[in-house]
Amino acid sequence: MGKTIGIDLGTTNSCVSVVEAGTPVIIPNEKGGRTTPSVVAFTKEGERLVGEAALRQAITNSARTVSSVKRHMGTDWRFTVDGKAYSPQEISSIILSKLKRDAENYIGETVTDAVITVPAYFNDIQRQATKDAGRIAGLNVLRIINEPTSAALAYGLDNGTPQKIMVYDLGGGTFDVSIIEIGENVIEVLATNGDNHLGGDDFDERIIGYLADVIKRECHVDIRQDPAARQRVSEAAEQAKKELSSSETSYIVLPYLSVDNGKPVNFEYTLTRSKFNELTRDLVDRTAIPVRNALTDAGIAASELQRVILVGGSTRIPAVQEKVRELTGIIPSKNINPDECVAQGAAAQGNTLSGGTLTLYGGGDNILLLDVTPLSLSIETVGGVATRLVERNTTLPIHYSQIFSTASPYQRNVEINVLQGERPMARDNKSIGKFRLNGIKRAPAGVPQIEVTFDIDANGILKVSAKDLDTGKAQSITINDNERMSDEEIEQAIRDAKQYAAQDGIRRILFKVNEEANKAVIGAQEVLDKSKKKLPREDKKQLKADINELQRLITSIKPDKMTENDIEQIRTAISRLNAQTERCTQFIQY
Repeated sequence: MGKTIGIDLGTTNSCVSVVEAGTPVIIPNEKGGRTTPSVVAFTKEGERLVGEAALRQAITNSARTVSSVKRHMGTDWRFTVDGKAYSPQEISSIILSKLKRDAENYIGETVTDAVITVPAYFNDIQRQATKDAGRIAGLNVLRIINEPTSAALAYGLDNGTPQKIMVYDLGGGTFDVSIIEIGENVIEVLATNGDNHLGGDDFDERIIGYLADVIKRECHVDIRQDPAARQRVSEAAEQAKKELSSSETSYIVLPYLSVDNGKPVNFEYTLTRSKFNELTRDLVDRTAIPVRNALTDAGIAASELQRVILVGGSTRIPAVQEKVRELTGIIPSKNINPDECVAQGAAAQGNTLSGGTLTLYGGGDNILLLDVTPLSLSIETVGGVATRLVERNTTLPIHYSQIFSTASPYQRNVEINVLQGERPMARDNKSIGKFRLNGIKRAPAGVPQIEVTFDIDANGILKVSAKDLDTGKAQSITINDNERMSDEEIEQAIRDAKQYAAQDGIRRILFKVNEEANKAVIGAQEVLDKSKKKLPREDKKQLKADINELQRLITSIKPDKMTENDIEQIRTAISRLNAQTERCTQFIQY
């Protein structure tokens, strides 16, 4: 059985891990990096760049480069390039495909199975969208698990006492806090809370906005209207944020940022940590409410926590660490890598699901994860009320049924509107799916008995069914509202991904063949230069003809339309030229 990988599909960076010799290890990418930027770019030549390669060219190709796609998961957002509109799932699948290739290169075998993590506060549609992205990338997603739970699992592998911990996860685009109890080979999530639109990107935007105002005031240039200049300021802002985690000041230098009345604009500025804290104080303060809510839902006081684990690169910000200490009275633990622990925990869970024997701190049984649903689930009833069936922080998996009836006399059908959220009225919650139950037996209002059942699996993915207990008529859905991809769209995306992978393989072969062709042409040209009048006219004529034919093939065949037959033609021409070069070389020597 092949190995199962764990993937932290992050907003800013992604990470992949696998269990080796009983320990989750991080799989480096082809550049040796332990994390890969979650950035995708489309070149005008038809190539797709992922990770560092995409990030490096973002300034010169900003309109064709996309980042932070995780913030759009489960929405109808699209990124359009060359007339094709890519969904968040498709963009994410390109990143996942890259991580899959890196894992296969590292392990030395094909990788199929994976555990992928998501923010604890992702709703059902966002979880299903993540699973769909994995499917498009050619992965069998064994489990979707929450990022804080995964981090707790990574922590629990090396910390041998039962304890209650808080996982404070502030990543590039999302914030989660989970209260988790670690016992004898059991990790139980007591409560979770968070904010899907709070993360490092928001801290970057505060710096970008501030610098844009300074540049406009001092240099009379509006970088908001210049994509290339804004991208450079964006990269400088992110770098300054990182530097201010260990230094009191960050010196920003941006030569030739723009042009003003024909003159180059050079920008230099010293950003202080105190100014950065002032710009982002409200963002840090926003993390307090989810922390308090999670503690309340778990039914414990902060003083009952033994550890606070920091996850996500944004937790390196000193003001964030101070806020955590203020809220909990605990100095956060730093014995776990905030960028890598989520992927490691996912790999550990993948190992368990695949029949491995990985255990918490040397215990004798496999690890049991008891996660929770992050938001309450309801259906809309008479008067637009959200009637709750499943409370938030209920332990997964869940099977719950409740009997409802009709609101009007002789009603033959009912619409089931499934909601996710905490508000009492349906309109104030997120509608995550609707379906209609037909064939209800004609009867006065309130007589029919309609059983509505919610089933939530270990991935946190919901199936809702409704059944008329009198007629036996039933209907169900696995949540699939219009912001999800249909099965047909997913299958088409899989076909597109396979087609691109084949084209990408041809491009890699073409690159190698091009090198061989250039080497052959250079060698032949050297023989011509050395031969002077030693070669017979026919041999010289044939050598020149073979050079011209090879150069013609290389320049006439378009990379995006190249076939295996085209490559074979080029290779035949290379062989012919090399053979003629060898004959001419031997003639000159003898």
